[in-house]
Amino acid sequence: MTDQGAQQGSAVHERPAVHTRPRRPHRVLWWTALCATGVVAFTGAGVGALAYRVDHNIEQVETAPLRGAETERPAAPTPDPDDPNAGVPLTIALIGSDDRSGENVKIGGKADGSMRSDVTMLMHVSADRSRVEIVSIPRDLVVDIPSCTVTGGGTTAPSPATKFNSAFSFGFLSGHDLASAAACTMRTIESATNVRVDGFIAVDFVGFRDMIDAIGGVDMCIPEPLADDEANLDLAAGNQHLDGLDALALARARHDLSDGSDTHRLDRQQALLAATSAEVLSASTLANPSKLLKFVDAVTSSLTLDTSLGGVKDLTGLGFSLRDIAPSQLTFMTAPTEPYVYDRNRVQFSADAPAFWARMAADEPVVESSRDVVAAASTPTADAGVTDDGVTDGGVTGGGVTDGVAADDVQSPTATPVDPLADRTPGEAITGADARTTC
Repeated sequence: MTDQGAQQGSAVHERPAVHTRPRRPHRVLWWTALCATGVVAFTGAGVGALAYRVDHNIEQVETAPLRGAETERPAAPTPDPDDPNAGVPLTIALIGSDDRSGENVKIGGKADGSMRSDVTMLMHVSADRSRVEIVSIPRDLVVDIPSCTVTGGGTTAPSPATKFNSAFSFGFLSGHDLASAAACTMRTIESATNVRVDGFIAVDFVGFRDMIDAIGGVDMCIPEPLADDEANLDLAAGNQHLDGLDALALARARHDLSDGSDTHRLDRQQALLAATSAEVLSASTLANPSKLLKFVDAVTSSLTLDTSLGGVKDLTGLGFSLRDIAPSQLTFMTAPTEPYVYDRNRVQFSADAPAFWARMAADEPVVESSRDVVAAASTPTADAGVTDDGVTDGGVTGGGVTDGVAADDVQSPTATPVDPLADRTPGEAITGADARTTC
């Protein structure tokens, strides 16, 4: 089987493209943003000024007309009719765009006229706003890509048994814009998982770098040396302070690390997001208006937002409803997969995947609760969630304690610390509480 991105056929009308928990004394508007950083925090003071800046910085594109009739999509949740103010779950596709135009050329290499997506995550926010689950979807996952409507009214041809990230390329090559690319990605996710996707947020190389630099970098414990020539990564073992380029190199590195697979690169990306969320939600950021505003500027100048998600009012409203979220309630994991039967260099959904996606669609926790994990981690009978045959059961692992985490998020002293950078089996999770800033 060969990649079909460049050869994808379509019947397209040729038309121009349309283009950790905060301390309680702080009133924090907490907004989970994108595969690049995970979390953005707004302080209550000066929210009006921040909202104005956010609203004018974020680029928005419309995908609703490209995503098919409602009868062809998973059903949308509805609020409790007895409580019109009750929340509903929200699922957002977080897309890291491999854009090679403009300043991105210096980082990613020469432009070739296409646009790819090497990073896609689904962020699910529960209806009661008690948890956020961020699930990586491997780019090498083999799925059936459905026909997609693109800007201009054309459609792409369906493509069975194809790499997942080809959906983004097919949409872009046929519609010539990000809206078409993202819409085809979301349509493919819905088709493969039966989970309704409410919209997308995208960021590119430069945006990722700038967001990390805006918070002054990220501290991480690097248990063993990490080096990858192709990604320009060279980190010694020990306590490391990563600037934007270092963090981007870690997120992109694959060939010379572990088994060289994209699967374990996703593990490292999730560890980086956990560390970044810890820094954004730390007192050194929340209590520093200048630093916070610089971060908000960098984030909102870097994002492209789906109009289906509404404007800044909706995002800040979501942020406020998540103001009490704790690091242990922020879960990172890769969707349950296994090697593809016809090509060991690709993956397919495992037998655990249907139940996993059904839980997300039903707004049920995709893994056991973090509090159960903390309790279990202190007992010798709950070691690692691994069965006798060596297969992980998908439970969240207990983890180390992030500096500045509220007292009720601190684990038992007997809990075994987790190395968030270690290779994990798809379906095995870490939480924001597992972030390790020092060794």
